[in-house]
Amino acid sequence: MEVCDNDRKFTAARSPTLGQHLKRVGDVSSREFETPAHQVLDMDEGGHEPRHLPFVLSFKNLTYSVNVRRKMSLLPHREATVPDQADGDGGLFTKRKTLLNDISGEARDGEILAVLGGSGSGKSTLIDALANRIAKESLKGSVTLNGEPLESRLLKVISAYVMQDDLLFPMLTVEETLMFAAEFRLPRTMSKSKKKARVQALIDQLGIRNAANTVIGDEGHRGVSGGERRRVSIGIDIIHDPIILFLDEPTSGLDSTSAYMVIKVLQRIAQSGSIVIMTVHQPSSRILGLLDRLLFISRGNTVYSGSPANLSSYFAEFGYPIPPEENKTEFALDVIRELEGTPGGTRSLVEYNKRWLKMKQASRRDLDCADYSLSEAISASISRGKLVSDSVSADANPKSMVPTFANPFWTEMGVLSKRSMMNSRRQPELFGIRLGAVMVTGFILATMYWRLDNSPKGVQERLGFIAFAMSTTFYTCADALPVFLQERYIFMRETAYNAYRRSSYVLSHSLVVLPSLIFLSLAFSALTFWAVGLAGGFSGFLFYFFLIFAAFWAGSSFVTFLSGVVPHVMIGYTVVVAILAYFLLFSGFFITRDRIPGYWIWFHYLSLVKYPYEGVLQNEFHDAAKCFVRGVQIFDNSPLSQVPESLKLKLLKNMGESLGMSITSSTCLTTGVDVLRQQGVTDLSKWGCLFVTLAWGFFFRILFYFSLLLGSKNKRH
Repeated sequence: MEVCDNDRKFTAARSPTLGQHLKRVGDVSSREFETPAHQVLDMDEGGHEPRHLPFVLSFKNLTYSVNVRRKMSLLPHREATVPDQADGDGGLFTKRKTLLNDISGEARDGEILAVLGGSGSGKSTLIDALANRIAKESLKGSVTLNGEPLESRLLKVISAYVMQDDLLFPMLTVEETLMFAAEFRLPRTMSKSKKKARVQALIDQLGIRNAANTVIGDEGHRGVSGGERRRVSIGIDIIHDPIILFLDEPTSGLDSTSAYMVIKVLQRIAQSGSIVIMTVHQPSSRILGLLDRLLFISRGNTVYSGSPANLSSYFAEFGYPIPPEENKTEFALDVIRELEGTPGGTRSLVEYNKRWLKMKQASRRDLDCADYSLSEAISASISRGKLVSDSVSADANPKSMVPTFANPFWTEMGVLSKRSMMNSRRQPELFGIRLGAVMVTGFILATMYWRLDNSPKGVQERLGFIAFAMSTTFYTCADALPVFLQERYIFMRETAYNAYRRSSYVLSHSLVVLPSLIFLSLAFSALTFWAVGLAGGFSGFLFYFFLIFAAFWAGSSFVTFLSGVVPHVMIGYTVVVAILAYFLLFSGFFITRDRIPGYWIWFHYLSLVKYPYEGVLQNEFHDAAKCFVRGVQIFDNSPLSQVPESLKLKLLKNMGESLGMSITSSTCLTTGVDVLRQQGVTDLSKWGCLFVTLAWGFFFRILFYFSLLLGSKNKRH
């Protein structure tokens, strides 16, 4: 390797600098068209253009272990070839389990590296380690590209990761799904027609032309087949033609024909100049013929690394010759499983693999170094159309060659908003159910509290109506909980490799919900305001509408924030219902502010229901000239309400004489301002309540952003 490093330095010294390469690329791009012409994957069965820009991804001595709970069992526990060690902090209750143990290898562009092994062998863990999905402090060893350390930011730009599960929006068609991926990953300077052409070419390359206008589908909607769905998942990650493509079980759950077609697509992607690294459980003979390198893993250890052609001789020399009629990989996996069941495990095969690799390396010259340095290779790859980018830099630093994000945040917001609205339009029943719940609730309230009068009982009924109406607006926002939970893993997949910013997602998510909240607020306000007989006329109705909207906004933001923190729907609903019940309890309706114990008063000010409740109260009772208790009505809510009218008048007269004033049956004893004072509503004006309610909504949206920032790293520790 030292010879390779010296040769590379000498070549770099006499060859044009990266800045000169990129300047030439930029000059050509600016003369011909606004972005570098994207050379789509060659899907012809004929010969391929010879590769002149080899990339070599090398990984050396990768080791990764985690703490696991120790199982209390009287039987001997055999879990890994490497002995487990008790953790210093956990003592008898935890131990260290090694998932990767000193694994080394390499992958080259133009080739497919397949990682094989049984369930729990460490295949997915190795892919995660290479794709920088394991925290640096937890992973030992090195991963380099063309001899240079592969940093996180650069890897996100030049690579893509296809997860085992097909995380797609079910109501979008295949073409729309790929088009949205193009909008995210291709630069905004590329014209719409060129993006569409790229998508159409990719549809043909993936062999899904017949399904282009079919929705993806889910359990409740018929859509594309499993093989087509898997190829769409691959397509959205290769739309920008990455240099490195990671795939976790791309053939899982597919029939043999679909699996073969998927691997055939991956072979052609590799031959276009990409490194393809994937895990596969048990490939068929046809699929084995498409693979270039195999890496067998057993309980975190390498038991074979090399070409499929050498697999027979390897196991024959080990003492397990593969019968001619047997599938090579199936036989090899059976041998590995058989050894795993023995007392010594696969230790003998691991040691034999080390000796076999040393023997092979001694018999051939060193081929581990790439012809180009990383900066030169990336520069020239960009000039050939890979890593579709709107600009290139003259900086010799590979990290600065392509932008972190393909588009500015306002473009990302527009695309995200368009996608969300398209999904909503195709599932109108979701909004319809919410609207129906709001209107039914509004109708029941309107008929229950029909035309309330200005009597003492009318005051109590108004208070009850306002408290129930405000709490209802928050409870109906609970249906926002599963919205992000359903998109969580799609969001994590898309942001893990910089399809868009988290801030763009939060802002677009906030904007998209506004039209529905406005419509819901208008429907509820119109149903209840005049039917109940609330005060203020049209101006009072407008304020009532704005406050209902602010309550919907705050409630929706609060539930959205919880969806970013709580990972499960049922747990989320439990938390939402409980917290909203506490908000209502401390709102000031059941117990006024001056009666709340001092050690709980802080919760009163945190209550989301408090501010819209008090705002509507002030809108209703702000008029000091409006009377709600006159003369004998003062006895209505007391045991004296049943005495004769004449006796009530005598009592009023005696009370007036005692107070030194005249009190008659028409004397106003309680105004709206008095009602507010009795309820302890003296902190804020009605407009202050409106602004605080809106501010709560913005506050929870900010918290939602931080929950995404901190909770969607998608890395193991």
